[in-house]
Amino acid sequence: MNRPLYTLLLHLALPLIALRLALRARKAPAYARRINERFSLGLPTMQPGGIWVHAVSVGESIAAAPMIRALQSHYPELPITVTCMTPTGSERIQAMFGNSVQHCYLPYDLPWAAARFLERVQPCLAVVMETELWPNHIHQCAKRGIPVVLANARLSERSARGYARFAKLTAPMLAELSLIAVQTQAEAQRFLTLGARPECVEVTGSIKFDLKIDAELLQRAVELRRQWQAEQRPVWIAASTHAGEDEIVLAAHRQLLTTRPDALLILVPRHPERFNSVHDLCISEGLKTRRRSMGEAVQASDEVLLGDTMGELLFLYALADIAFVGGSLVANGGHNLLEPAALGKPVLSGPHLFNFLEIAAQLRDAGALSEVENAAQLADRIATLLNEPSEMQSMSQAGLSVLKANQGALERLLKDLQRLL
Repeated sequence: MNRPLYTLLLHLALPLIALRLALRARKAPAYARRINERFSLGLPTMQPGGIWVHAVSVGESIAAAPMIRALQSHYPELPITVTCMTPTGSERIQAMFGNSVQHCYLPYDLPWAAARFLERVQPCLAVVMETELWPNHIHQCAKRGIPVVLANARLSERSARGYARFAKLTAPMLAELSLIAVQTQAEAQRFLTLGARPECVEVTGSIKFDLKIDAELLQRAVELRRQWQAEQRPVWIAASTHAGEDEIVLAAHRQLLTTRPDALLILVPRHPERFNSVHDLCISEGLKTRRRSMGEAVQASDEVLLGDTMGELLFLYALADIAFVGGSLVANGGHNLLEPAALGKPVLSGPHLFNFLEIAAQLRDAGALSEVENAAQLADRIATLLNEPSEMQSMSQAGLSVLKANQGALERLLKDLQRLL
């Protein structure tokens, strides 16, 4: 498939795209808003000529945040436009940056929509986070001489096989990129095999290692646990959980309560449209559950705190003693293991970590990550750690050491961006 055929098929698929939006809007009403932006219609007023950063959703937005702040500091005269594809990503961008950046949804990958977007923004540099590759957006940038950087790039073996099936589309698209700043050497080789230009592929590492924790956030967590009178209470968090995973986590918590009846689980579903259904699940399991969004103090009788707020995940990690990172007991590929590690928490996950193989391997080899396969193993591992403070401390220090050893990717990336600017 070449780009003209891809574009034709994309136009033919527009009714299906509209149907998918409508179905998503039934679960998450925010998908029904600002639809015009997805077609480059009614875009907000933009100051042209700056840097455009695309972060598809919440995870990429969080990963991009240190880079965006550094760009704001280094180039205060340049407007920065940040786009995403999801309402949760949009909320996160607005919460992190407010009016200090320009923001809208990225239009669909239609040539006329991409052209209209670029005419409005007129960036001097485009930075796309991780693996969000859109042939028409990239081609429209190339036509205008706008350098495009794929930053913090990652490409799993599975994704590489998918792209390889469409070589006539993939190879020309990758050849139009000015820089592919990849996380690992293995991923660099995958991009080269798919057709990227060798002089444009550079291993910079993952900027997720350059996460800096605000001391004030840690202090707020200590204060809140004091207010809850839960300084000595065992607290664990299951974060970014997916459908089918919450049941496993709750079963593990019920098992843990048989030996540690004062244990508190902070359960944070990945997607906000699931907050209500997960709350109903907790109640149906007979667990006394309090919702974080209500702003009420946790009581000694509470067994679950549902993290049903946006933009608080780091703070909720800070409240816990042990962190389980979701998307890993189901075949979703896992989520960011480095956030809890940066907070000095022992990190647990399921076996499905194909989105973070390199990071998981480093944490595992250092002794900072434990993997479990089911509810019984999860409960047993948490109970063991709670009974062995020295092992918890060892895992904590190992995680912090891995982060420290890998930092510097952001600085390397910023030097490359400066060269292109």
